[in-house]
Amino acid sequence: MTEQTEPDVAAGAAPVVGVVAESGADERRVALVPKAVASLASSGIAVVVESGAGERALLPDALYTEAGATIGDAWAADIVLKVAPPTADEVSRLKTGQTLVGFLAPRNAENQIGALKAAGVQAFAVEAIPRISRAQVMDALSSQANVAGYKAVLLAATESTRFFPMLTTAAGTVKPATVLVLGVGVAGLQALATAKRLGGRTTGYDVRPEVADQVRSVGAQWLDLGIEAAGEGGYARELSNEERAQQQKKLEEAITGFDVVITTALVPGRPAPRLVTATAVEGMRAGSVVVDLAGETGGNCELTEPGQTVVKHGVTIASPLNLPATMPEHASELYSKNLTALLDLLITDGKLAPDFDDEVVAGACVTREGEN
Repeated sequence: MTEQTEPDVAAGAAPVVGVVAESGADERRVALVPKAVASLASSGIAVVVESGAGERALLPDALYTEAGATIGDAWAADIVLKVAPPTADEVSRLKTGQTLVGFLAPRNAENQIGALKAAGVQAFAVEAIPRISRAQVMDALSSQANVAGYKAVLLAATESTRFFPMLTTAAGTVKPATVLVLGVGVAGLQALATAKRLGGRTTGYDVRPEVADQVRSVGAQWLDLGIEAAGEGGYARELSNEERAQQQKKLEEAITGFDVVITTALVPGRPAPRLVTATAVEGMRAGSVVVDLAGETGGNCELTEPGQTVVKHGVTIASPLNLPATMPEHASELYSKNLTALLDLLITDGKLAPDFDDEVVAGACVTREGEN
């Protein structure tokens, strides 16, 4: 195994890409998997991996060296790749002129973008990649939301006191579980599809009526409450007070008829909308389950305790944080493909040369030459 403390790159040579180890206690993903390293290496791009970066994703250093990477100081690379937003200590390890790519939480008031700007670091936030057709392969929000939607259903099935599928046995027939998914973006659609595969009777709801056909395409029914709130970029806009009151009343009535409710509703830059009230939970049958995927921004359920699983009025309410990290192998593989596709835009003719006339590059960039 080869080691080096800092990449020694000749002037004009291809940029060195660094894959750093994630510092978060619950973050098990890694920015690049060995297959992606091999692809970059074959195109002449050197990759330095911090020792142990892939271990929690079950990818030991040996697999990276076999793929052509060097184990060393990834923080000194020209382009540093991360998964989770950097901490203040991690930003302090970066130097002027370096490029950072990863989740940077640009809409979070507590992000480190100001510190990155002050450090002279050029930074690209994967959350800010425009959601347009040609950028789909780079859409890390969607790739990780797919993982979260899938895992949310498995969590619901584990916490439920009832079967998901209909079962016909000598002792009688068991009815299938009824599953309601609130918020039908990528995570919501994956949750509906997974619940359907498990045999549940599925229903989807969203304030964007244009997604009704997508809900039906995965075999689910559409819950129509008569409220429309389509916003920009494929997201929902914030509801007016009148619309919110109308939605709350109708949802309270609908929710009580379901065994499982999975919520995924988010409004960029704002607290998660409250869709499941305490009254709705109280009206659900004992043994029912709510899985709230919006806990990181306050939760869609009034009784949610972010990061915890609690029982209220006989109903289990789970609000897991960072579900994609619980499936680090496939989550890392998908994220790795997102980043390598973005690198293809940032590296031209073997040199780091982002084209800021490109809407994807310009949209993802949150700091450039010391300026936002």
